[in-house]
Amino acid sequence: MICSECGLVVGDRVIDVGCEWRNFSDDNRNYDPSRVGAAENHLLNGSDLSTIIAYTAQSSATADGSRKYHNSNNVSSTDRVLINAYKEISNMADRINISQNVIDRANLFFKQAHDGNKLKSRSHAAIAAACLYIACRHERVPRTFKEICAVSNVSKYRIGRSFKFMMNEVLETSVDLIKTGDFMSRFCSNLQLPASVQRAATNIAAKAVELDIVPGKSPISVAAAAIYIASQASEDKKSRKEIVEVTGVAESTILDSYKLMYARIEELLPTDFKLHTSN
Repeated sequence: MICSECGLVVGDRVIDVGCEWRNFSDDNRNYDPSRVGAAENHLLNGSDLSTIIAYTAQSSATADGSRKYHNSNNVSSTDRVLINAYKEISNMADRINISQNVIDRANLFFKQAHDGNKLKSRSHAAIAAACLYIACRHERVPRTFKEICAVSNVSKYRIGRSFKFMMNEVLETSVDLIKTGDFMSRFCSNLQLPASVQRAATNIAAKAVELDIVPGKSPISVAAAAIYIASQASEDKKSRKEIVEVTGVAESTILDSYKLMYARIEELLPTDFKLHTSN
């Protein structure tokens, strides 16, 4: 590698980690479009760099008719664990429309746990689910434990335990605390509520937290109750059952927050919000 301006040799041996498209199978000089190996994958520990020996109909064989060369299974047990976990994370993410950058982040978190020898006696499925949950929060597109639980074969309790384990013993990172506004846009969109109702619900939830009206209540339950209040005060009314289906919050939990908030509704509604109380 030479500088085009001064002629300085920057590097005399540059390694290309891309795919190698030449092939040297069995010394056959015929055209062969197959490639030797995939590009380097930093999320694996090396088995993706292995070379597989190809053969054709003219390949030499032993006396019993078997091929002289065999393609051994070059995927190590270490990489097999990682590959299976990445598939599990990808499958879960696809079912709840999670973007690739979040998947990559979750994969990286799982690899940190794996490379740190932290997975012994731990459920890989639970750790994978927790990694996806953490990645969603890290990339500011949070999902609830119930949403992750619904697309995995792991209980909410085990995901919660794995989340605490990952945060306390594996990851050198922090995630922002969940706020009511983190879910508002997605929940309102799934309920097909207009922007005016979403703004009102966002204002109601934020004010309820600010005025300490809902102490000890989870941000998700406060958001669900705020959506219920805002929708009931608008022309686009949604039932508690509809909100339960979208948010995953139990109806009784929504009612608990609703009662606390409704008692001070005049302080929570935006001043420019037009009330429509009739059915």
